Amino acid sequence: MKIIVPMAGRGSRLRPHTLTIPKPLIPVAGKPIVHRLVTDIAKVLGEQIEEVAFILGDPAFFGDDVVESLMNLAEELGAKGSIYRQDEPLGTGHAIMSAKESLSGPAVIAYADTLIRADFDLDKSADSVIWVKQVERPEAFGVVNLNDDKEIVELVEKPKEFVSDLAVIGIYYFKDVGVLKNELQYVLDNNIVHGGEYQINDGIKRMMEKGMKFVPGKVDEWMDCGNKNVTVETNQRMLGFLEKDGESLIAESVKQENANIIEPCFIGENVMLKDTTVGPYVSIGADTLVENSTIKNSLIQSNSKISNANLDNAMIGNNVVFDGNFESISIGDYSVLV
Repeated sequence: MKIIVPMAGRGSRLRPHTLTIPKPLIPVAGKPIVHRLVTDIAKVLGEQIEEVAFILGDPAFFGDDVVESLMNLAEELGAKGSIYRQDEPLGTGHAIMSAKESLSGPAVIAYADTLIRADFDLDKSADSVIWVKQVERPEAFGVVNLNDDKEIVELVEKPKEFVSDLAVIGIYYFKDVGVLKNELQYVLDNNIVHGGEYQINDGIKRMMEKGMKFVPGKVDEWMDCGNKNVTVETNQRMLGFLEKDGESLIAESVKQENANIIEPCFIGENVMLKDTTVGPYVSIGADTLVENSTIKNSLIQSNSKISNANLDNAMIGNNVVFDGNFESISIGDYSVLV
């Protein structure tokens, strides 16, 4: 089994945090988004992962440190790590075809801007499984249409009239991803574009037209990391799940002086909490100092100094100095706000 991870986009909706770091590498509950996603998918599949192929964008942004992090992730799963580059942002289908050398055999394709919680058996009798989640506003998503046998017969993007409430979350299984490669090659060769981009859906639709069996795979939880507010919410939900799983979330090296931690919280290595209350639902990266503050429902990355703050629904990057009474803030890396 292979896992193919397109992650070439810069994540403009999560600025300023994605000005210095790719969105898939932003930590949520103490671990980068893409690390959590790939690890959770491997857990759901329940079998040895042969290869994890990552599709990156501009090397000036997705540099050597990113490559090293991703190769280490593949190694942790006992898999070969492969790096491909999408030179131009020409759509999901184009991104996948940038990794054409790895497109053979059974594979999962997963876009690295979402997190899931799932526990089900993969239907390997199907040619493809498309992960979906029941949503309240299907008109805002791409959805699947099922026949009486609960097979997927149609993909509809943001339907104006009700088709179904099962939204496509951007994770797909293919019994032989080489079939998708062939259909996407046809899409590229014939310049089949939507909004100037080549889309995975056009390859999937060609597979459906040839009678291949597509079935839905439902996830228990689908968590977005598209912008600051939903990322903070995802951090909150993930911390709750990890606490129920019994994971240790507070490093032994955390130092406290007149401090109170209201769990669940993730507190990284060598964090100093002084005259401070933290939690619930706070993540703090390594080597950060927080003093004379009250913080809840917030994300703070590493090597930062937070003073005299009263934060709620806040997201603060790495190497930040913040001293103030703002509450719902979003501050990128290497910022000073005093």
